[in-house]
Amino acid sequence: VENMLVALDAAGAGIADVASTRVLVASSERRDLVAAWEVVRAAFGEHDVPSTLMGVAALGYEDQLVEVEVVAAVRPG
Repeated sequence: VENMLVALDAAGAGIADVASTRVLVASSERRDLVAAWEVVRAAFGEHDVPSTLMGVAALGYEDQLVEVEVVAAVRPG
């Protein structure tokens, strides 16, 4: 979530500019998916966007457990 906020800021965006999210969790355990989801949802507060939560077999980096993909809409300034 911290990396997401840094990336949004670098693009001139913030949480309010996010249009959708996809959260991938390297686990098939429901409790792991719920734990990751709760962290992401807490970061968004009242800004509720369409989101997808999926358990996957593996992610791209060794020991990577969660990946958050965010689509934000920012007007060119």
